[in-house]
Amino acid sequence: MVNKLLEWLFRIINIPLSYILNFFADFLGNSFAAAVLVFTLFINLAMIPLSMKSQKASVGQMRIKPKLDELKKKYGDDKQRYSQEMQKLYQEENISMSGGCLPMLIRLPIMFSIYYLITQPLTYLMKVPADVITKATEILNLADKGYTKELTIIDAVKNGTLDMPEISAVLGDIDFTLFGLNLTEIPKFSINIFENYDKLWLIPIAAFLAQMLTSVISLKIQKKVNPDAPSMSGMMLTMPLISLFIGFTVPAGVGFYWACSSLIGGLIQSGIQYYYGPQKMLANERAKEIVTIFENEKKYIDKRLADNSDK
Repeated sequence: MVNKLLEWLFRIINIPLSYILNFFADFLGNSFAAAVLVFTLFINLAMIPLSMKSQKASVGQMRIKPKLDELKKKYGDDKQRYSQEMQKLYQEENISMSGGCLPMLIRLPIMFSIYYLITQPLTYLMKVPADVITKATEILNLADKGYTKELTIIDAVKNGTLDMPEISAVLGDIDFTLFGLNLTEIPKFSINIFENYDKLWLIPIAAFLAQMLTSVISLKIQKKVNPDAPSMSGMMLTMPLISLFIGFTVPAGVGFYWACSSLIGGLIQSGIQYYYGPQKMLANERAKEIVTIFENEKKYIDKRLADNSDK
């Protein structure tokens, strides 16, 4: 039941996004790599409002933190009363308790959907019938390959391992190379890096470097704009290393998408974090409050002076 629900959900998201991906592929000379790059940029730019909303929710949380601390001291032993008072405070301050989570809940399905689109070009770019893909999957015994099997099928057709006219007839419509690198092949790592070096290794290495770069930038910005935030330095090397390892087990097209996503998404998020960081936005809110108080005081003084002059 859950699998069918997820399949239905991703189908709703995938269909409109697939038209956008097809548009970019047609516009960019049917280059798979160029389409992935521009498509990733477009989606990340389109999701900036969600990131902004999440930042604003973080500001609201920081603004009422002193009041929450007071409630915790006062009702900490009475969890039910504390929960009631906390909900009341959120309502009074017009802050949603799930405001920071909602944008992420929307963003995650879209990001998963993009991954499926990129790894299933037979389905979404070349519109190959599902039964043909299923037949190819069975012939190559790719049932356990998950969503990377279509790139593996394409590689098998290209190198002659699989003879399927229904697929080979449409492969010419899309260029799966990037500077001579075949994005449908899986980079095969070897300990003997000097004798067995393969140019395709550049893809997982690029994914690693892209994620390292954005992790370093994000960490520095985080320390600058929000020193009180918990440090994520432990994840700075872990995630890029995981990307590097997995990059040698999946088709290069997947690694290329990760590199694009890390670089584009990471830099955009870092920019939002820098220019609209919680501390900076909170300072702006406080400045507006001070200006409002000053204007109200000025109006009051002007009114008193006007009343006295009339007397």
